[in-house]
Amino acid sequence: MNTRSFRFLDLIMAFFVTVLVVSNVASSAKIVDLGFSLFGIRLAFDGGTLLFPLSYVFGDILTEVYGFRASRRVIWTGFAALALSSLVFLLLRVLPADAEWEAYAGSAAYDAILGGMSTGGIALASLAGYWVGEFSNSVVLSRVKVLMKGRFLWVRTIGSTLVGELLDSVVFVFIASLTGVFGWELFASLVLTNYILKCTIEVIMTPATYLAVFKLKKAESIDTYDVGISFNPFKLQDRTVPPGGQSPDIP
Repeated sequence: MNTRSFRFLDLIMAFFVTVLVVSNVASSAKIVDLGFSLFGIRLAFDGGTLLFPLSYVFGDILTEVYGFRASRRVIWTGFAALALSSLVFLLLRVLPADAEWEAYAGSAAYDAILGGMSTGGIALASLAGYWVGEFSNSVVLSRVKVLMKGRFLWVRTIGSTLVGELLDSVVFVFIASLTGVFGWELFASLVLTNYILKCTIEVIMTPATYLAVFKLKKAESIDTYDVGISFNPFKLQDRTVPPGGQSPDIP
């Protein structure tokens, strides 16, 4: 079991979880329409698309610096935070409303905007898309790092995002549409726009990712290579090289 304390891991996890929860609320709050089409598909996207890609940036940094096992714990922490936020919105939905609030806002407005987060729509879609996307992103980045012996960071950050964001977008929009949060007529538009915007943000953030990775590796004195570990997302303990340890098999 790893007992080493890291200076910045908790801070990164805090930002990671904050991005997840806020983007989850924004996804239910508003659909944005840019007013033009690409390949005949209208570019419309949920509000969370603007912020959620940052979770993949943090995910890349976590896996690159601290390794898959540390990233796995943070991903599960984010999953728990999303589930808790959904339970809170469910509790608020079933509690009796104040008369004055009902007069100027009302339960109908609450249900229209935030109800999906507590009734299985956005909540289920967000949890499923997040879980599939983040773990696939982390596994791809970790494996490619070992294969490429730590070279070409941009290849694995962008490549892993292309895989993770695609799975995330498809699963999220599919479940949200299946549960009635979004209309099926928006499916292709939301998937395409979500995917393009999220991947574009990842590419734009690449210089910042490089800087963060360089600074963190130097500050924490680590550069983790996931050699001989289990990529089982449900396994939280490994007996191999602890997170933060550099495998002697990789130069």
